[in-house]
This record gives sequence, structure tokens and C-alpha cells, in this order.
Amino acid sequence: VPLPRDGEPLPVSFAQQRLWLVHQLEPESPAYNMAVALRLRGRLDAGVLRRSLDALVRRHESLRTVFAVRGGQPVQVVREAGAAALRVADLRGLPRSAREEAAADLALRESLRPFDLAEGPLFRTTLLRLDEEEWGLLVGLHHVVSDGWSMGVLVAELSEVYDALTAGRGPELAELPVQYADYAVWQREHLSGETLERQLAWWADRLRGAPPLLELPTDRPRTPLQDPRGASRAFRLPAATSREVRELARREGATLFMALLAAWQTVLARWSGQEDVSVGTPVAGRTRAELEGLIGFFVNTLVLRADLSGDPGFRTLLGRVRDATLGAFAHQEVPFERLVEELAPERSLTHAPLFQTMFALQNLDGGELRLGALEMEPLAPAGEVAKFDLELQVAEDGEALAGTLVFRTALFDAATAERMLDHFQVLLAGIAADPDACVRELPLASEAELRTLAAWGAAREDLLADSTVLEQFEAQAARAPGAVAVRSGAASLTYAELDARAERIAAELQLRGV
Repeated sequence: VPLPRDGEPLPVSFAQQRLWLVHQLEPESPAYNMAVALRLRGRLDAGVLRRSLDALVRRHESLRTVFAVRGGQPVQVVREAGAAALRVADLRGLPRSAREEAAADLALRESLRPFDLAEGPLFRTTLLRLDEEEWGLLVGLHHVVSDGWSMGVLVAELSEVYDALTAGRGPELAELPVQYADYAVWQREHLSGETLERQLAWWADRLRGAPPLLELPTDRPRTPLQDPRGASRAFRLPAATSREVRELARREGATLFMALLAAWQTVLARWSGQEDVSVGTPVAGRTRAELEGLIGFFVNTLVLRADLSGDPGFRTLLGRVRDATLGAFAHQEVPFERLVEELAPERSLTHAPLFQTMFALQNLDGGELRLGALEMEPLAPAGEVAKFDLELQVAEDGEALAGTLVFRTALFDAATAERMLDHFQVLLAGIAADPDACVRELPLASEAELRTLAAWGAAREDLLADSTVLEQFEAQAARAPGAVAVRSGAASLTYAELDARAERIAAELQLRGV
């Protein structure tokens, strides 16, 4: 229910509390920036656009919220409604090619520009004038006041308000029953006592003993802090394979989400060699009708743990994933940050707690932006950030399935991400062909990989002749004792020095009876 606004700071939600803490650790990180860059063609009334944005700021408290500290804890401070933070840049003085380059550069820099949670604003827009009837619109929010659903709300309402003001009438938007701060108060009251304890107990039982880290073979070691720089690779499944996977899920009483999740967890298990694989997935978190039209940070993250022990057939694994998913969604109101607090896993700045890979089946209508008769298209790709080591996003595109794999460039090369996507697609085709095959026997390698392996297998077998690696090392030490054998930073050892160290260790081991 709506609470009185008497000027006192309001509590933050559990999710906001976590992002606020992350921001204190890495205030310059763009990992939780939400950005979109659009090209608009046609007659745009910049004054009406500004008034439309002002109207949205008045309507949604989240768009004018900042965060202060009281008693060592973050609180929400809702500022008085004012003008939206709209900047205007006229690029018409530049040559056409330079204009495009400048617009793309501005879009990238805006998407990566840090937010100040204490000073705000956490909602900002930039209008680029590219030509007489060509514009760029850059929209940015911090995740602490928004989520994917919220972007759809923002787009739909901006379109309605702009159209109404252009036509000289009032916008036809239903009054909001509550604001985000009312939800934050309700959440803290609702998720307490017996209700919270019951749900936490389910999660504690479900996740007890789960490995803290998925040990994937990375191209580079982990850095002391999680590097948010990312990149992505796209894929598209053939319509026939997509239909077969859907049909398999239907026969097994599962959903497409569950079938794709089970396949993704199989790939991760095969790559890591682990039989216990936890993956995160986002849920909208809008479990009450009053929340559907709000802009705010409602999305929650569920941890979906898969048991691949005993080398089950894929059909059996799908049943296990189905049961785990149904249980998790039945207990989805427990905020992820509260779960981490309860389970208290060993924390590390090198990786996220409880899981490091995400999976999402996108089924939200993004609400394409439409402003009057203006034509719209993407202006430039936003700078990509990776909140997790890997994030697989799949969406239905007609009969086919398509998606992207977002990866941390500090850990993985693009070629590695592409190979993982190839394996996912080959695996899905194998599942469609034989859903009872054991998960360790399902195909992974692509045709190109198989050809490479065959070529390696056809290589000459006498490369090492009759000598062992040890004997070859001794021969090299005798042949070139002064050559560098190993390096570690600025230090190095020659073959002679390494050979002498190895001899000393061997002698000591022999003295001890080895």
C-alpha cells in the first residue's frame, strides 16, 4: 500500500542493498549500467520529447531517487519532481562520416559512464541532432532503479505521453497504485519471521554442499577483481532442431526453458568435469499485480542446481532439472542477496557467489520505441559488460531459437566462446536425435573440430621416436645448458640450473625412501 511521504528517508529493497554495496567496492564499474541507443528518422519535436521525459520523472519516483547513508546503511531519498536530465548535442556541423563516428562514440561513452548513486541522476538521456530529420536518442539508467521489464514500461509510456502531447491531449495512463519505495517497505515486512524462515530453509537444503566455483577451463587466470569487460557471440538453431527440442520438453511434462537449461548445464558439466552444476537465472520478481506498471529493480536471481551424477540419460536429467526448477520458482521471493547472507559461502572478489554462469530464455516484449510517425532503428551497439563469467541468452525467433553468449574477455577468448556455442548446438541436435543417450556420450564436437582431430590423428607417430620426455630434457640440458628453460616474471632458470634443482629434489626424495 502507498505510505506517506513525510520527507524521511525510505528503506532500500534487498536487491538495492546488494547493488549499493557493489557500487561502494567498484564505483567506476559500468557493470550495472542499462543503456539503449536509438536512431530516429522524421520530424521530432525536441520540446515535446523533453516534456514527455519530465512527465515520466514526475510519474515514477525511481527516476528521481538517489541513495544516502543513515547509520551505516543505505536509504532511498526521493527528490522533488524536476526536469529530466536531457542533454542535447548538435552534430550537424561535422561531415557526414565524422557525424556517424561521433554519434557511435558518444553512445559508447554514455553506456560506460559511471553513475553516482549519492548525487544522481540515475536516469539520464541525450538527444543527438544528426540532420534536419535524423536524431539519436541515448537512454541510460542504473540497474539499482530499473530492470529489463522497467525498460519496457519506460518505452511504452514515453510513446504514449509523446503521442498525446503532440496531439494536444492528456496522456491516458492509469494512476500508479504504489511506488517502488512502498514495495521496498512491504518486501522487508513480508519476508520476515516464519515466512522467510520457511523459504530460506528450503533453499539451504537445496544448495547445501554445492561447489562454490564452476571450474571451467579459462584462457587466462582470474584477476583479483572481476573485470566487467565483455563481448558476445550470436547463434541461431535450425528450425527443425528447435521444434524437436520443444516437442521433447512437451512429452516430458517440461518447458522449453527447462530443456535448454538442462542442455546448457550438460555443456558446462562436460567442459568442467563437474557433476554438480549451479546456474543462475533471472525472474521478473513482480509477483503482485500492483507492481506490473512500475519502474524499479524487482528482478531476482534464482540458483538452479543440477545433479549429473551417475551419468544419467538426458531424459532423466531433464526430469531432475524440471523438479529443481519448479521448486525454485515456488520459492522465488527470497532475494538472492538474503540467500547469500544465509548460506554464507566463502566470499571472493574474483568470482560471484553460488554461481558464475547465467541462463535466460527471454520471453518479454521489449516494447519497441515508437514516437509518432518517426522511424526507429538501433544507432550503435552499446559497450558490452559481463556481470558473470558466462551468460547464455536464448529467445524464440519464429520457429527457430536464437541467442547470444556474453563472456568476460578477461577470462575467455572469442574463439573459446564460439566453440562453446558450437558444442551447445551440436549437443541439442544430439539430444533431439537420442534423448535417452547418457549425458557423457552425447555429441559435442562440431564437424570442423572432428576434421581437426582426424588430422591430428593422422600425424606421424615417430615424433618422439624411442625417447621419453625426460630423456629429451636431459639431452637438451647437455646440448644447450645455458639456454633459458623456464620464466616466471623477471626470474628465469637455464636448462642446467633446472636440471640441477631437479637432481637435488630427486636425491632428497630417495633419502626419504621414495
